[in-house]
Amino acid sequence: MNTCKTLGELKKAGYKSKGIKDELRDNLVEKIKKKENVFKGIVGFEDTVIPELERAILSRHNINLLGLRGQAKTRIARQLTDLLDEYIPIVEGSELNDDPLNPISGYAKNKIEELKDKTPIAWLHHTERYVEKLATPDVSMADLIGDVDPIKAANLRLSYADERVIHYGIIPRSNRCIFVINELPDLQARIQVALFNILQEGDIQIRGFKLRIPLDIQFIFTANPEDYTNRGSIVTPLKDRIGSQILTHYPKSIALSKKITSQEAKLSHPQKQTVAVGDLLATLIERIAFEARENEFVDSKSGVSARLTISAYENLVSTAERRMLLNNEEKTFARIVDLFGVIPSVNGKIELVYEGEQEGAAIVARNLLGKAIRSEFLQWFPDPGKLKKKKEPSPYQAIISWFGEGNTVDCLFLETDKDYTKILNNVPGLGDLVESYIPKLNKIEKLIMMEFALFALSEHSLIGKKSLERSVQFQDLLGSMFSEKDLLTGEENN
Repeated sequence: MNTCKTLGELKKAGYKSKGIKDELRDNLVEKIKKKENVFKGIVGFEDTVIPELERAILSRHNINLLGLRGQAKTRIARQLTDLLDEYIPIVEGSELNDDPLNPISGYAKNKIEELKDKTPIAWLHHTERYVEKLATPDVSMADLIGDVDPIKAANLRLSYADERVIHYGIIPRSNRCIFVINELPDLQARIQVALFNILQEGDIQIRGFKLRIPLDIQFIFTANPEDYTNRGSIVTPLKDRIGSQILTHYPKSIALSKKITSQEAKLSHPQKQTVAVGDLLATLIERIAFEARENEFVDSKSGVSARLTISAYENLVSTAERRMLLNNEEKTFARIVDLFGVIPSVNGKIELVYEGEQEGAAIVARNLLGKAIRSEFLQWFPDPGKLKKKKEPSPYQAIISWFGEGNTVDCLFLETDKDYTKILNNVPGLGDLVESYIPKLNKIEKLIMMEFALFALSEHSLIGKKSLERSVQFQDLLGSMFSEKDLLTGEENN
């Protein structure tokens, strides 16, 4: 049908006009009947957000997606274009995407009246029927709705009473499209009021012109719950006119979060070929975000975006890749010590409360990393605290005793894979500990788990740890405390 070039050809082909909400509904019905996945790549919403979204579309509702940052709100809105017909006809040259069988603008009506069935038509692809606007306090009525254009009036020598002097805003130009307003509460209250008529009656009025333009738009709004109190609010009558408000959320499990990160992380082909990331490292990346969402220093109202784990994963791979390049190695694998390379990704993705600001973003990020290691350790090995309370033999004693004899281990950030292996194998009891609780690991997995055990034992205060510029040093806990005390004393004496 999209080969039709004129209104007459379109009529002969039997084309029937359809509103965008009916279009979305009918195509969704077909996909549900065929058991097709409507929202591909949206993970973790299968039993919560997506069913509510489908119900809203079936009900022909305008929708408000309410949730913290990084919860795929905009991505969901963009995917709605997949529910549109592949092509729709418009009157050629129309600013408002006029339906040839149901024109609404003066331009299209005059064109059809003049040319009748010879009126030329164009075809609009579904990917071109998505319009997005970020709400900011400086957005004006003219931006959204339109205004009289004096320059146009002067150039065309038109009276201000002539409809052709109107310059339409972004909303009228989105006729027959999906129109998304992100961060709705940031829109000034008086501008929100201008949306009342559009949502309820589907029409607009500009500068007192006696015209009614019945727009056909699917509105999607996004908002952050924090915005209701901190930056602005959605005025009550506007909320009342939005058919469905759908709450989004963060992934509810580590497994779902890992799936999202793996799907969204942008890695180059060489990185994928040369840097291996084990399941333990991938899990620890997600645990950092889960710990941050519960941390007292992090503002829970702002949320912790899924972009944190995506950026952190990319930085983890890049940290290992940089070490590989500096050491002239062909391949490598991500290590626990490489997690220090993800701290810049964490710093920019968390909003701190006052106490957190006092601590400093870098220190909070390091603490989150430590808590993630501490929590994950208990998924694999016995809890040292419980062993001590029950006075049971500790499987960690051989390692603790070796460090108690004055031995130290330096995990250099740029250690070669060969030296890394040698250093870990030199710690008595470390390999045996891993084999006794996690057998059947391959060589690399065992090494990573051995390094992980060292970091975790320090987080559980069984051995000491000192972060240096080029390494992380493990030593006896008491020796670590004394060295820190001497360092502080020396600074005071100076």
